[in-house]
Amino acid sequence: MFIDKYQGKPKILFIGLAESSHTVSWIDLLNNEGFNARLFAVPTGGLPPSKWKVPVYLPLQQPVPGLDKAVRQTLYSNHIEFVKNRARFEPILWIWNICRKVLNFGGMKFGFPRLVPVQESVLQDLAEHWLVDIIHEWKPDIIHTLGVDHNQGGLFFLNTVKQKRITKNWIWIAHLRGGSDLTLNRHDPKKLSSIREVLESCDQIISDNIINIKYVVQMGIPQTKFADITPVPGTGGVNIDELSKRWKDLPSKRERIILWPKVYDCEWALALPVFEALQICWEQIQPCEVYMLTMTTPGTRDWYNAMPEHIRAHCHVYGRLPRDKVFSILLQARVLLSPSLVDGIPNVLYEAMASGTFPIVSPLETIMSIMEEEENVLFARNLYPEEIANALVRAMNDDNLVDSTAKNNLEKVYRLADRKVIKQIVSSYYKKICGKIP
Repeated sequence: MFIDKYQGKPKILFIGLAESSHTVSWIDLLNNEGFNARLFAVPTGGLPPSKWKVPVYLPLQQPVPGLDKAVRQTLYSNHIEFVKNRARFEPILWIWNICRKVLNFGGMKFGFPRLVPVQESVLQDLAEHWLVDIIHEWKPDIIHTLGVDHNQGGLFFLNTVKQKRITKNWIWIAHLRGGSDLTLNRHDPKKLSSIREVLESCDQIISDNIINIKYVVQMGIPQTKFADITPVPGTGGVNIDELSKRWKDLPSKRERIILWPKVYDCEWALALPVFEALQICWEQIQPCEVYMLTMTTPGTRDWYNAMPEHIRAHCHVYGRLPRDKVFSILLQARVLLSPSLVDGIPNVLYEAMASGTFPIVSPLETIMSIMEEEENVLFARNLYPEEIANALVRAMNDDNLVDSTAKNNLEKVYRLADRKVIKQIVSSYYKKICGKIP
């Protein structure tokens, strides 16, 4: 069993992706603030950092070697007999589904249902039961769900509340994730219905940008439901003093490094137009080195391999890197290259501003609400290689632009994302909420 560090003090149960750096960074805001914080990981997620000392419930059906039992509990260890008993039925389910296919052969539909194997059907149900047990036993004052999109905290908790009986003696805070929760999902009627239900059912909403407020109001949910700390960076801000003190030079005096931190393809960003842009402007931005991070999708690697050898000779390709390593590159870089299709306020944008690195980002509504072109950034749409190429040429050759912007951005990031300030704001916010619980 977990032991609370602050006996008798407020308890906050977070629900979300355990492997997310956003999750870890936000919860770490509460260090030494007198709160007892725990995380319930959603079943579809991964493992938290091994050295992270926040207690985490992991809904895993298999044992995980090396877990610190003082701060990690697994579904396997808590429901081992139940899991074993349910697993005995797997051969029966397999035989049933084979017979069902035979009986339904030739288009004849006898209405025999497909029975889902235990590993597909039981994990969600087991996780929900375990979450209910934890809530009843630990009695958190606040339940803070991280993300609303599928496979994240909001929808998982909503389903648990709907399927299981939970006495309501806590405040539910729903934390929207940047642009990914609403920008596209609000156009899908089925997803929109689920998201609206989460936002209607929760007590308060937090977002990192003001555009989400507009989207939520358009769903018919009153703006007053947003917490008064909105907008607030999704990670809880940046340690600006620490980064700014590590500056060696203004961007014009640094190595000619371009940092491209998200080199992958998904519905939120595409890499191919950026590869094309680099080829268009390569001769105009020489000399330079390009650091490409998080190249995790196979197709992306294929397109990278198709680039000319004389360009690849100056590229440094990595998968996921520890944050310290990313910061060490960022502090040496002249330019941050981070075009995207969907985003809130990217944390890497704030980190670049604190590091004196010049940002190239996309003119998304969320970003344009707080950033000015040439004063803070250059804009380039993700699907337009010529725009990205033009921005790179300007940023790599205009010393006055990158130096003046570095000074502007340091002042601005202190106003928007100073982690020391946000820590106190968030701590006061939680204390105020706990004071309202009957």
